[in-house]
Amino acid sequence: MSLIHRTTLSPTKLELLTEWLPRQPWYAGAGGRPELTKAGGFRLDDPQGEVGLEFMVVTDADAAAYHVPLTYRAAPLAGAEHALIGTTEHGVLGTRWVYDGTHDPVLVGQLAAFVRGEAQAQAQSVSDTPDPTVGRSWTGPAQAPAPGSGTVADGPDGTTDVVLGSGPAERLVLRVVRALRPGAGTDAPGGGRLGHVDARWQLPDGAEARAVFVTVHDGTPGA
Repeated sequence: MSLIHRTTLSPTKLELLTEWLPRQPWYAGAGGRPELTKAGGFRLDDPQGEVGLEFMVVTDADAAAYHVPLTYRAAPLAGAEHALIGTTEHGVLGTRWVYDGTHDPVLVGQLAAFVRGEAQAQAQSVSDTPDPTVGRSWTGPAQAPAPGSGTVADGPDGTTDVVLGSGPAERLVLRVVRALRPGAGTDAPGGGRLGHVDARWQLPDGAEARAVFVTVHDGTPGA
């Protein structure tokens, strides 16, 4: 169950992302500090109830939209120092370590489960409330392989590829779309796509946009 605490964070998520986002290769800003606004997203549940899993959308002052999967942990994730976005003080839970979720095996595993229809999307800001607006499809094998190790790489066109499985015969790629464009990827699957996740966010003018957040493919990173 996604339990949302109504409390303080210091620094806030947006403050952490303001420092982290410009250093990413898929950030399209022209320099200077981003002016970020939370624009949408959803959550998944960790079956163990230990790790917070959020798929956040933020918009910049130029209206560019970015999809940032985040995980929140009560202790550092071993071997993931390079993926640490920062730490924050939670008014109820204390110090939380915030990670780029593409490098966190709990998020990757639950994302794969959601794509296959084995997990349910949860509302981003309301406790224990499913979000039926988050779409998914799956035409791949009944069971996806487990996440591999050290298998995250920049993909094409502002994406991040996360490999599932350790051998070519069982390898799948979760392609996380970082730079969102309204309507992108919502047409019929193609190009070897086995599954997808699509969701919505709010544009600066108040209109609602929707696009594919994640696709799943056979292959290797950058394919």
